[in-house]
Amino acid sequence: MTGILVENGRIAAIGDGAELSAAYAPNEIIELPGKLVLPGMHDAHIHTAGIARSLVAVDLRDARSLQEALERVREHAELLPAGSWIFGGRWDSNKWEKPVQPTAADLDGVSGDHPIALSSIDGHTMWANSAALRQAGIDAQWPDPPGGMAVRDQHGNPTGILRESAQDPIGEIAAGPDAGNLAEMLLAAQTLLLSVGLTTVTDLNGEEARAAYLELHRAGELAIRVVKGIPIEALQTAIAEGRHTGDGDDWLRTGPVKLFSDGALGSRTCHMSRGFADDTTNLGMAVMTPQHLYDAAHAAVSAGIAVATHAIGDQANHVVLDVYERIRRDTGTTLPLSIEHTQFLQPGDVARLRQWDVTASMQPTHCTSDIDLVRTLLPDHDLVAYGWRTVLDSGADLAFGSDAPVEEANPFHGIHAAVTRQRGDNTPEGGFQPGERVTVAEAIAAYTTGPAKLTGTADHKGTLAPGMLADFIAVDTDITDPQILADEPLRIRDTQVLQTVVGGETRWQRD
Repeated sequence: MTGILVENGRIAAIGDGAELSAAYAPNEIIELPGKLVLPGMHDAHIHTAGIARSLVAVDLRDARSLQEALERVREHAELLPAGSWIFGGRWDSNKWEKPVQPTAADLDGVSGDHPIALSSIDGHTMWANSAALRQAGIDAQWPDPPGGMAVRDQHGNPTGILRESAQDPIGEIAAGPDAGNLAEMLLAAQTLLLSVGLTTVTDLNGEEARAAYLELHRAGELAIRVVKGIPIEALQTAIAEGRHTGDGDDWLRTGPVKLFSDGALGSRTCHMSRGFADDTTNLGMAVMTPQHLYDAAHAAVSAGIAVATHAIGDQANHVVLDVYERIRRDTGTTLPLSIEHTQFLQPGDVARLRQWDVTASMQPTHCTSDIDLVRTLLPDHDLVAYGWRTVLDSGADLAFGSDAPVEEANPFHGIHAAVTRQRGDNTPEGGFQPGERVTVAEAIAAYTTGPAKLTGTADHKGTLAPGMLADFIAVDTDITDPQILADEPLRIRDTQVLQTVVGGETRWQRD
């Protein structure tokens, strides 16, 4: 039996459990349950405020039609005080029995006097009712902002669908007091994250989440470690305040600034070099121009702030790599640079990740969720799609996350997707583009040492070794057993966390 000795929140020794038991008083020994102990998992790309709010919001993830979605909204609205805002959503019209673009008029029929704003599953489209549009000042005279658009009818009136940065006016309302006490909600989200084995998160929500985490940290209520990203809108404020990536302590530290190059596949707004199969004239959307990306990245690294840029389409990734090459050449910075999602790469761009020391920050379950979309929208594109095997073989660094609440935060869902390229129902047989599968050990590393390196904490977290932070989890399945992957791969996805230890203290335990 292997034992882990913990002193002052760090691992002091790892060795024979009987010998450690003999050397230390019995009351200092904790018997961990289960079959396997792993380093605590680090989600490299997550939106914890979104998770927190989703716990009290209307959830449309598994709605299978517009009518079903509307009925859920109606039921939710009846439970709330008159006039209160309704947020949430996570709807996916691509999976409805009859895919249609919903409208404000649809929502108006079930919303009563509630303003309603519902994000799509990918977060790049918002479905709002007329009351929400009015309160946000979005009407026929409202100009589309750079990097966004309100879908309009033939008379120029907004239909209720807001894409990309056009969501911001309502997003500002959703980040304010109308959405409830975020700090209290984050405590509930923290428990959820600990229950699936996450001991660290890189949070990419906004400044309201930072304020809530500072409040929790001051109160001593943080039980999970947080690397807090900076939204592009707050970059100049962060620079003026003297924030630097890595500032803080082992519980709450400053992360990268988050930039956006394009949109998402499901919304047809990811920036592609060739059009989509259902509209070959549509190349997606560049949310920020190359010069805007460069200027923001240059300002960030010059102030000591790392950069993480959202890029899904192959052209978006190409543009970001061009920008990062210029940044490395012009500034000589060694600060972390990452591409968030890195979903579609032009084959010639893969080597540039390692060449310019760019981490591919990827989300394995995006692949398995998007299989049908890729086959439908990009059937003839020569792309490296969700290519974590190709990325690793190139020598580039890889970090895994979930993008929750877009996907489930459970890292074992991600590990299963990474090693099988299959959904939770064992489809497709043999896996989607199975040549991109990775090993279980590589997938675990992408959830532990990969994010630790990206956040500059690899010297004291991410592995189980003396001197490292005592962050580890006990699980009910030995997912490293090759027979499980060969015979029962779904057991990896269904792995249950039995105990989560952070800083040497049990922070969550299954009853």
